[in-house]
Amino acid sequence: MIGREDTKENDLFFTCSLIEYIARKTKNRRGNVVNALGFQRLQKIYELADIYHSDNIDRVSDDFIAEAGIQKGDFDNVAAGKYSIPSHWDMGKVYKRLILGIARERDMDIIEALIEGYNSFVSEKIDDYNSSFYYDNPQNILNAYLYGEIE
Repeated sequence: MIGREDTKENDLFFTCSLIEYIARKTKNRRGNVVNALGFQRLQKIYELADIYHSDNIDRVSDDFIAEAGIQKGDFDNVAAGKYSIPSHWDMGKVYKRLILGIARERDMDIIEALIEGYNSFVSEKIDDYNSSFYYDNPQNILNAYLYGEIE
């Protein structure tokens, strides 16, 4: 561990933030971006996050958008937001905590947990910036995923 956070947790934070950045840039749902990137690319981003993190995120995102062939979509939760919009870094933290919880609770590999989390109903709830769910207690978000319902 270097700094305040475990290095691999920070790599996951960057990976999730990049997914968010790509999704906003291409106007796609987060799960669609994850699926388009696929396991191998996600693993690469996660493994090389410390290198990608020191580069310009706009350039890094453009490279992965082109490599994965991600097309423009029509999901724009930023434009639909009526209130203050969280940054891609803010959302990276939310997803990082969820994915770490899924991996721990289900004894899964991080990238498998990432794919599960982004393809769950919880992801749609998190990405509704007009609700308060995305800034709910991280344990409540994880519980919603684990139990299949929002309390």
